[in-house]
Amino acid sequence: MSIFGALNTAVSGLTAQAHAFTDISNNISNSQTVGYKATDTDFSDYVVTSTDAEGTNGTVRATTAYQNEAQGTITSSTNALALAISGRGFFSVDEEDGSSTSTTPTFQNTAYYTRNGDFTADKSGYLVNSSNEYLNGYAVDPSTGALNTKTLQPINVANIAFRPTETTTVTETANLPSDAAVAAGTATAGATNQTTTVYDSAGKEHSLDLSWTNNGNSNWTVSATLDGAATPSTTATVQFDSTGALSSITPAGGTANTTGGTNASFSIPATAGSALGALTVNLGQIGSTSATTQATAGGAGAVTTASTDSVTSGTYSGVTIASDGSVLATFENNDTEVSQLVAKVPLAMFASPDSLQTQDGEAFTATAQSGAANFTLAGENGAGNLETSSVENSTTDLDTDLSKLITAQQAYGANAKVVTTANELLQTALAMKQ
Repeated sequence: MSIFGALNTAVSGLTAQAHAFTDISNNISNSQTVGYKATDTDFSDYVVTSTDAEGTNGTVRATTAYQNEAQGTITSSTNALALAISGRGFFSVDEEDGSSTSTTPTFQNTAYYTRNGDFTADKSGYLVNSSNEYLNGYAVDPSTGALNTKTLQPINVANIAFRPTETTTVTETANLPSDAAVAAGTATAGATNQTTTVYDSAGKEHSLDLSWTNNGNSNWTVSATLDGAATPSTTATVQFDSTGALSSITPAGGTANTTGGTNASFSIPATAGSALGALTVNLGQIGSTSATTQATAGGAGAVTTASTDSVTSGTYSGVTIASDGSVLATFENNDTEVSQLVAKVPLAMFASPDSLQTQDGEAFTATAQSGAANFTLAGENGAGNLETSSVENSTTDLDTDLSKLITAQQAYGANAKVVTTANELLQTALAMKQ
């Protein structure tokens, strides 16, 4: 190897060790950064020419080795909206494009991904992490109450309207007119017809009409009609005893229930093509005179009332995130607390996560080598689980990096010594000519 060859090799060594210093210093400086992924340095030997009898000078090349999906230690946080990924996957986030107003952010077209889950709600209701990145998720369509899993958008938890909860049970209290006061086979009016509001899974209103027809001999047919349909959704036959107590109920196509103390109820099937599910109409207990009854002989009956198990109003009290990624708005109604789905957080999966391109703020962007992002819910299809009220710490190992720092310093000094020695050899060679 010539003096110039040795000099060239030593200079490449200085450059490579300087690269290693950069990687090590990044790790050490980000040892407390949430979601930071430590890097390593790989060294490669480049030989210019070589034979079986002689090796000539070469150089060394340093490259950064990324470990983008390495698992950091998960610790609990006082921040209730903080999320940590245990396992594979990244959060999808957006970054502002610099033209945002004070109230309405606008975002870059670039898709970013991160493991920094230290999210809080900003003044506009967006979930933003400590690097000012906006968390994306699947939003609930307010018109249908369904989760839109086709589009990702920044999650906003401000100005969330309460959706009445889905009705599953309707309870009617009625005192039907005396059997003797109504002609058999005629539909009754006033006290024996009741229209009430029920709600589907999207919180939309529907009308339910319960009407009674006297069949004679203290026997009645109750018809349930939804949204003013031309025909009832279902009917049931109800029998009363001489005291006015309900003694049996026979749903359409079903068998009679005569067991005392049990609920006298019948079902309304779910409405096809609608978010309105099946309903149970409860008329009270068989043998009881405290719910639906018939007036004794000569009685005119009383106005019927109907109630549902829906919660129709609530006061917004905050937002929480569940371990399955569900973002839930919490409402209070007297002593009842109701949680309603606002959005859901999926995880981005990559074929080669270590090939992602690093960006500012613990963020990454996809590359041709990493492959495109595939989104899946937490805990599914190989994706990691979400830990709530937790953050993922930096993967920096200070002991290891400090040891590497000492080694890199010694290697840098040794390469510098080679440069100095080569210079001395050159000076000696020049002096020989003089």
